[in-house]
Amino acid sequence: MNKKIELRTERLTLRPVSAKDAKAVFNYRSDADTNKYQRWIPQTINDVDEFLNKVSSKINQAGTWFQFVIIENGTSEIIGDLGIHFIDDNQAELGCTLARNRQGNGFAVEALRSVVDYLFKTLNKHRIIGSVDPQNLKSIAMLERLGFRKEAHFKESILIDGKWVDDLIYAILNKEWSR
Repeated sequence: MNKKIELRTERLTLRPVSAKDAKAVFNYRSDADTNKYQRWIPQTINDVDEFLNKVSSKINQAGTWFQFVIIENGTSEIIGDLGIHFIDDNQAELGCTLARNRQGNGFAVEALRSVVDYLFKTLNKHRIIGSVDPQNLKSIAMLERLGFRKEAHFKESILIDGKWVDDLIYAILNKEWSR
C-alpha cells in the first residue's frame, strides 16, 4: 500500500502527510502548552521538515511510523495529525495531535475511530496500543471512550526534556473492537 490512502469520516479527511504540510503542522505542533504531553515539540520549521523526512512513505511497514494529517472537511484546514507506529506485522501504536482551537469537538475521537477501524478491518491487526502520560486526563478519557483498556503503568520510564515521566499503556484487541 502506498501514500494514496485516504480515510474519510463525516467531518474529516485523513491523508498522508507531505512536505507541503510543514507550515500547518508547525503551527499547531509548536504550541508548547497544548502539546505539553508530547515527546516532540518543534522549535523551527526545519524541525518539522526533519520529522517529515523520517516518517514512512508506505503504510503498514513493520518498525516504521506512518503519519496522517487530519483535515476538517468544512474548511479544508489541517487541524492535526495522527501517527501510526507499526510495531510489527500484528500490532500498532497510535498517537494523535490536534490544534488547540479544534479540541473539545470530538475530532480526535472521530479520527482515531476511523484509523482503528482501518487497522482492524482492512489491515487485520491483532492489537493496537496508545502510550499516554498519566496526567493527560483528556487523552485517557478519549482512549477509554474508544474501548481501550489500561494495561500498564510504567514508573519514570520516559525521559522528556531531562525529566523522567511515567507512561500508561492502553490497548484494544481486534476481537474487542465494536463493529
